[in-house]
Amino acid sequence: MNIKKELLIGFLVGIIANSVGTLAYIILFSDLSISETYKAAVSQGHVGSLLALGAIFNLIAFFGFLRIKRDNRAKGVLIATILTALVILYYKVF
Repeated sequence: MNIKKELLIGFLVGIIANSVGTLAYIILFSDLSISETYKAAVSQGHVGSLLALGAIFNLIAFFGFLRIKRDNRAKGVLIATILTALVILYYKVF
């Protein structure tokens, strides 16, 4: 399969895994609704922390792809994780 296509699939899996992880954390550990939790996180400056907790699901995807020998997809997940880290850095600095 084309390397660019494999990277794109891995990147999309990484973004989806991060989103699902963030939503799972909010649903399991917050008494507020999703939108209320997001608003509270923005007002308190904890959006980066929410994203970092959601990125834990990327570990599962990354090592899963490595286990089934889909190295380029694992690289795509790594790119998505780096992008998440840059977004967290943006929220922490600005």
